[in-house]
Order: sequence, then structure tokens, then C-alpha cells
Amino acid sequence: MTRHRRQQLTPYLLLLPSLVFLLIFFAYPMVEAFALAFRAEGGGWTLKHFQTMVRDVAFAPAFRTTLLLILILIPVQFALALIMALLVQAKLKFSGLFLYIYAIPLGISELAAGIVWFAIFTDRGYLNTVLTGLGVLDKPFIYLSYQNTGWLLFAVVLAEAWRATSIIMVILVAGLQSIPHEFLEAADVFGATLWDKVWRVILPLLRPSLQVALILRTILAFQVFAVALAVAGRGLTLLAAEAYRWYGSYRNPNVAAAFAALIMVLSIASTALYLWGLRTPEEQSL
Repeated sequence: MTRHRRQQLTPYLLLLPSLVFLLIFFAYPMVEAFALAFRAEGGGWTLKHFQTMVRDVAFAPAFRTTLLLILILIPVQFALALIMALLVQAKLKFSGLFLYIYAIPLGISELAAGIVWFAIFTDRGYLNTVLTGLGVLDKPFIYLSYQNTGWLLFAVVLAEAWRATSIIMVILVAGLQSIPHEFLEAADVFGATLWDKVWRVILPLLRPSLQVALILRTILAFQVFAVALAVAGRGLTLLAAEAYRWYGSYRNPNVAAAFAALIMVLSIASTALYLWGLRTPEEQSL
């Protein structure tokens, strides 16, 4: 084998272990789970499990709450992550310390984050203790009640935004560092305001990073489970929680796989939408 040929094959050989890992531990289980959703008890194929899923009394609330959570969570997280990334990139005093503080939630598991925010919002939690101590409330307010789905959703959004915004922030910081300083200096020369630089220079050049961050965050948002379970319990159900309930409580892996298949299809659809909607000019010309 010639040296030139070895150089051509080197990148593929370096990617081979990762590819094998993904095929064995991700692709194969995903295909098996998808097939399980269509597999009948006798070994044939059926849509009965999807019919059971759709007819379940908890399906509509879970589907609606999952989409509502994503519609609220994604814009809030991206606004916060962009502000955090711009502060880090501005290289202000103690900006390095800000980066470490922002990254702290990355080391906390979903369940632990949910327990932290449950301790804040529970009737004898930190929030009620502070408000009653200041005289704002006469008695503790019950935020986490199944009768108050608005507060339950708000608590889950806060918990998930606190836990996962740093993931987006890290991706955006990497994208900001790839933007040539000459572009921003040229904007300053022409008298561009901060808003003009963000809207007309930074965001268009951040499209590849925004695309990656949106895809990753939306897929993870469809899978939100432990945070919602710890904060809201059964008072607020999601698609991932229903998949767990059918597998763990009802011992029905087929319907659970149907929920998982629905989550996968929604994730793939959102990924395709982002890939199409956030195309760079070079990709649009192809």
C-alpha cells in the first residue's frame, strides 16, 4: 500500500472504533426497539401497540405537554445560552470564572437536578421558607400540585433550563471563537450597535453551531424524564415518562417501544427541519 493511499485511509481508520461503538450500542438497539413496537405476540407484524398507545388516556396529555415543554424550553435556553456565551467571549474581568460557574450544572445528573428543584418548590421548601420569612406569604403555597399544571410545567422548565443550558452555551462559545475578529471590527467601524452585530453578523455566522445545538437539545428535550419525575411526579406526564410507565408498571415492552418509536420519529423530523431551515448559503446553493 502506497503512502498516499495510507494517508487517505487514515481518517476512516480513526473513525472506525467510534462507528463500531455506535452501531453496536446505539443503532442495533434502536432498530430492535423500533421493530418491537410492530411485533405481534405470535411473531408477525401489527399496529395494535400503536393503537393501544394512542387510545391510552395519558397519551394526549403526555404528547401535548412534551411539545409545550419543547416550545417553551428551547427559546428560553437559547436566549440564555447566547447571553452567557457572549459574556464569556467578551473576555470581561472574571469571565473565566463565569465559564466555570455556568458549567457546574453539566456535572449534575437529571435526577439530582430534579431533586434540587423539588426541594426549592415543595410546600416546605426553600422558596416558601424565604417568602414566609419575608412576610410575602402568610402560609406556604403549594406549587407542585396536580391541580396546578402551570406551576408544575414552570418548575420543570426552570429545572431543565438550569441543568442543560450549559450544553448549548459550550457549543455557542466554540462557534463564537471561530468567527473572525475582522468581521466584528468592520461592524464597529460602520457604527453597528450590539444588537446589529448579534443579529446581522454573529447569528448568521453561528448557523452551523446553532444547527448542532438545536438538534442536540431538541432530541434531549424529547427524552426529558428524570427531572420531570422528581419535580412533578405523576402530576405532569411526558412521552418518555409514559414509555417508562408501560415498561415498568404494566410490563408491556411493545407499547413502551411504540412510545420510544414515536419519540424517535419526532426527533428525526425535528432534525430534518433544523438541517433544512438553518442551511448555510453554501448548502443552499447545492
